[in-house]
Amino acid sequence: MLPCLDEAAALPWVLARIPSGMRAIVVDNGSTDGSADIARDLGARVVHESRRGFGAACHAGLAAATADIVCFCDCDASLDPGDLVPFVRRIHEGAADLVLGRRRPESRGAWPLHARAGNLALARMLRRRTGLRLNDLGPLRAARREALLSLGLTDRRSGYPLQMVVRAADAGWRITERDVPYRPRTGASKVTGTWRGTWGAVRDMRRVLAEPPGQAEPAEPEAAGAVR
Repeated sequence: MLPCLDEAAALPWVLARIPSGMRAIVVDNGSTDGSADIARDLGARVVHESRRGFGAACHAGLAAATADIVCFCDCDASLDPGDLVPFVRRIHEGAADLVLGRRRPESRGAWPLHARAGNLALARMLRRRTGLRLNDLGPLRAARREALLSLGLTDRRSGYPLQMVVRAADAGWRITERDVPYRPRTGASKVTGTWRGTWGAVRDMRRVLAEPPGQAEPAEPEAAGAVR
């Protein structure tokens, strides 16, 4: 799933990097720059989500997907969807239930200081809440679709990625990280481009961390199938 809000400049690079055997689902979240048309012309399936919010876009893509194993990736060219291949392999082989990308900046400006600080604070809060020793809560990830749906994710804002990890941990999932290159994004960030946006996202995520344990039931991964 590729949540998209005005990413016309980044889409050609991102969609050119989709691995063979995967199908791109671009979830347009109200773009005004022709992103949806560009994605469609480049062969992606386009889903429209009128409710603004990162979580709303991600969940619309999850609902629209049909494959057993699904992946999430930002649509701003900061992450390479080609790096998802080993993620999918680990899920397919049953070595993990949720694989997350640990971002490794390729240049000094790829990951602003305020965004790193917010991510570090959340990782520490997550450790206290779940015991998970994760280093990053980045958007590049893979899991089985039906298992994700069983988590009953409700956040439709910036807390969606964290809620996925928290509820997966509560359900006893095996969660692992893999290092991935992180590049300067194309265009302006809608969330972490400013201190205000970053800490607004942190506020959303703190609400997620305040959820009592046991919101979701454990879900057994299904048999492997096609990847989208």
